[in-house]
Amino acid sequence: MKRVVFDRFGSPAEVLRIQDDVPAPQPARGEVMVRMLASPVNPSDLMYIAGKYGLKPALPATPGFEGVGIVEASGGGLLGWFRKGKRVAVINDRGNWAEYTVTKARQVVPVPDDMTDEQAASFFVNPATAVAMTEQVLKVPRGAWLLQSAAGGELGKMVIRLGYKSAFRTINVVRRHEQVEELKKLGADHVIVERDGPIPEQVRKLVPDGVRYAIDPVGGETGSQVLAALGEGGRCLLYGSLSDQPVSAHPRYFIGNNLRVEGFWLGAWAKQQGVLTMLRLFRRVKALMREGVLQTHVAATYPIEQVAKAVAHADAPGKGGKVLLKIGDR
Repeated sequence: MKRVVFDRFGSPAEVLRIQDDVPAPQPARGEVMVRMLASPVNPSDLMYIAGKYGLKPALPATPGFEGVGIVEASGGGLLGWFRKGKRVAVINDRGNWAEYTVTKARQVVPVPDDMTDEQAASFFVNPATAVAMTEQVLKVPRGAWLLQSAAGGELGKMVIRLGYKSAFRTINVVRRHEQVEELKKLGADHVIVERDGPIPEQVRKLVPDGVRYAIDPVGGETGSQVLAALGEGGRCLLYGSLSDQPVSAHPRYFIGNNLRVEGFWLGAWAKQQGVLTMLRLFRRVKALMREGVLQTHVAATYPIEQVAKAVAHADAPGKGGKVLLKIGDR
C-alpha cells in the first residue's frame, strides 16, 4: 500500500514523504482494517507532525487523526464483525493518511448513505468537539452568552450555527474585518475584530458584566484576553494552542471572580465517557450534520501524492475552509 510518513518532527511541507509498497497492516482482535477514502488536514495534524501536539509518536509515523473509509477486515470480535463492509468515519492515532489503516472497532462509526465522503471525513474532530464543549461540558443555557476566539474557522462557524439553533448567544472574535459579515449571516450575534481594541473592552460594551462562558483554541495574548472577558462565575475551555504561547492572568482575577479555566481534548474526554453517552453524541452529530448545522466547507481536495501542497494550503491564513486528502475511491 501507499502511505504518508515523517521520520523527524518539523515543518509538515518539508518532512512529509510518500512511502510506496508497504504491507497493509493487519488488525488484531477488537480492531478493524479500513480502506481509506479521504482524510482532512486539521491543525492537530500539523502540530502532531511538528512535534507540538499532546501525542508524540514513535518515528517514523503516519499522520491523520480522522477520515472516512470502508471496513475491509476484522481482527475478531462482535463489533468488528458488524462493521465489516460498512463506510465509516474513522478516528485513529495510528494514522489515516494511508491507503489502509488499522484502528479499534469502537473507533469507527457507520455513516449514512446520504452523507458525502467530504462531510464524513470530518465527522469527529470539529463537529463532535463543538457539540461536546457546548452541550456536554459547558451546557450553555438558552439566552446565555458564549465568547469564542478563532471564530472564522470551521469549528467556530459550527459553534455559531449551534448557538443559533439552540438559542444561546455568541460573541465571536476574528482577526480580519472581511470575516464579520460572513459570520453574521451564519447567525452570529456579535463579531469583534482583535485589531479594533482589547477583547475585554469590546466584550463589556456588549455585555457589561462579562460573559459566563468562553472557548479558546488560540492561547497566547488572544487566550489571555478571552479569560479577562469572563464575568463572575465564568468558565472557559482551552481546546487548542494555535499561537504556541501560554495564557496568563493575575491570580486575584480568578480568586475574586470565582472563575474556572479547564483544558478540553476530545480524545481524552471521550475515554472518560460511557458507551451510551458516546452513542448519543454520535447520533446528535449525525442529525446536526444532516441539518447543515455542522457542515464542513471544503476549500480544496488534493490527491495523497500532493500531501506537501495540501499541508501548505491548510497552514495558510484565510484558506477558506477545510483541506482534504483524497486517498481512494469507493
